[in-house]
Amino acid sequence: MYFDGALNLEGIGAGVLFIAPDGQQLKYVLQIHYKASNNGAEYEALIHGLRIVISLGIKRLLCYGDSKLVVEQVNKNWDTTKETMSAYCADVRKLEAHFYGLEVHHVVRDDNVAADVLSKLGSKRAHVPVGVFVQDLRAPSIKMLEDGSPALEPPDEPQLVGNDVLVIETDWHAPFNAWIVENKVPDDKAEADMPPDTPAT
Repeated sequence: MYFDGALNLEGIGAGVLFIAPDGQQLKYVLQIHYKASNNGAEYEALIHGLRIVISLGIKRLLCYGDSKLVVEQVNKNWDTTKETMSAYCADVRKLEAHFYGLEVHHVVRDDNVAADVLSKLGSKRAHVPVGVFVQDLRAPSIKMLEDGSPALEPPDEPQLVGNDVLVIETDWHAPFNAWIVENKVPDDKAEADMPPDTPAT
């Protein structure tokens, strides 16, 4: 599972990409409609991804994200200095109990392109391609109690987009974005013969 968050002038979003051992993919876009930090968006992506995997009955999972802070906090290498981050970490800890094996690894942004594209679709409120699940988040998935501990609530059911079409300006990113989010092979034969590397998980 690859996850990412995006924060820009247009909004906040998150993206999650699942790759099954047989190569099949599930893609999720989260549109975040409340004030959040980039790391908060990263945590939302991770937590929603874990909840989806749990609902599918999967017990072993490799996760990859490009937020050093989130990955190191989840792996207990870095302390959480903010209550919000502590609450997110506590949420992850509870979700961990549903797995026989769960690993969260840091990757550079260039190795997380697919989730990055999905997260930007969410932050920009762009049209989402057919076959990609989309969900609106009106409030954080964690809520702080008076004692500072998180109050957890299950996420709303994501909706599968039916007829929306992705519009991307023509630039050198366009064929890569189209290939990542739509599995669309470039029209140019030379480009089609050299698709970008796919993750091995």
